[in-house]
Amino acid sequence: MSIPFDNTYARELAGFSVPWRPASVPAPRLLFLNEALAEELGLDVDALRGEAGAALFAGNAVPEGAEPVAQAYAGHQFGGFSPQLGDGRAVLLGEVIDRNGRRRDIAFKGSGRTPFSRGGDGKAAVGPMLREVLIGEAMHALGIPTTRALAVAATGEPVFREEALPGAVLTRVAASHIRVGTFQFFAARGDDERVQQLADYTIARHDPALVDVPDRYLRLLENAAERQAALIAQWMNVGFIHGVMNTDNMTLSGETIDYGPCAFVEAYDPRAVFSSIDQRGRYAFGNQPSIAQWNLARLAETLLPLIAEDPERAAEQATAVLERFPAAYQRHLLEGQRAKLGLTAGGDDDGDAQLADDWLELLRAGHVDFTLAWRRLADAAAGDEAPLRALFENAPSPDAWLARWRERCARDASGLDAAERAARMRRVNPLVIPRNHRVEEALAAASADDDLAPFESLLAALRRPYDAMPEHARDAEPAPAAVTACYRTFCGT
Repeated sequence: MSIPFDNTYARELAGFSVPWRPASVPAPRLLFLNEALAEELGLDVDALRGEAGAALFAGNAVPEGAEPVAQAYAGHQFGGFSPQLGDGRAVLLGEVIDRNGRRRDIAFKGSGRTPFSRGGDGKAAVGPMLREVLIGEAMHALGIPTTRALAVAATGEPVFREEALPGAVLTRVAASHIRVGTFQFFAARGDDERVQQLADYTIARHDPALVDVPDRYLRLLENAAERQAALIAQWMNVGFIHGVMNTDNMTLSGETIDYGPCAFVEAYDPRAVFSSIDQRGRYAFGNQPSIAQWNLARLAETLLPLIAEDPERAAEQATAVLERFPAAYQRHLLEGQRAKLGLTAGGDDDGDAQLADDWLELLRAGHVDFTLAWRRLADAAAGDEAPLRALFENAPSPDAWLARWRERCARDASGLDAAERAARMRRVNPLVIPRNHRVEEALAAASADDDLAPFESLLAALRRPYDAMPEHARDAEPAPAAVTACYRTFCGT
């Protein structure tokens, strides 16, 4: 099978990766094919549906034009630095130019050992790889920058974790796989020349307007910070917890990457942690903005020799960028919150941030479901407060806050009537998110029973998160509190 690859990472960055072929598997079988994404990439969808597609996506048939490599990177994991991580179970097949002229990586995950495997088997199980599909497609439908799953292929061989599980390979599409940890790998070795080479490549790929700008490396840091500020604000406005915000999981493109121990908050709680490996809550829901800033500081450290010859001047300029991050994050957060509140996006009312904060405090104090509270607020905008009030049973009354909100809506510059405001709110406040218990049900059926029907049904709902569909009503229901209280996610290795 021929794919029009154009592999600049392998071609232009010698020494940044290791040529490596995915492992062959005994019985490839296609479990999932993202046909819309395949079309977007300019691939032959009909050919991918058959045995040739299964062989390709399982790693048995490397397509013509691919130059598969395992990428090198380092990373701070839960605050501790590992100078060498790298693609321990992943292989970058190559890059394609999609139908919109964008360069996209196509990579495998779970395709066997590489020189960076650090004792692991390099394999992946069906459940975690299908999780990447569900969460990635949900994030895409919510308008959040994300890597996406192109395919999942079963391998026909077991993967041994606490028990034997059916194996699978994920094919992931990304704007690139350049991470903060990629810069750290070479900076930790004192290889400033390769840090500069990587920075120039990153600028050409993600910030081409900066190619000839004298202070381009400082501007690269600024743009990376702005992209992360926007991304984390979007996470916070849908209740998404990444779960493992290590520097090797922060991309320079500003896409969400690696859906391992991720989850969505149900009852609103900034302290929410579901990851089994985050025992101290470093990556708790409410910590995500500050962790993003911390990760950006690690990126800044790698760029200091490029920003200015004088170390003090370089540190001063980089620090100024980092100090602006909280304001940038708050700006993006409030822009999203205004839209969710039914207010004019980009409005200038000084009280809007406090209005949003007080709303969130009501949800926290009452252990109110985050997603449904926002959605039922749209019902209140249309004149029906009963569904919203039902969420506040045995909780502080929202009466005073609702009065303030209605007064603010009356002053809004948009001049929307009640029905128009409610309709706008329903277009930005999802009804369906990847509820943790529904995700686990779908993955268990696929893994234990080879039953993909629950997965396919949930995926259909997640791809239309703003629509009220009677056939998917159960997918919008919160889990019982007892289930949420003991829910844990795992890294999927």
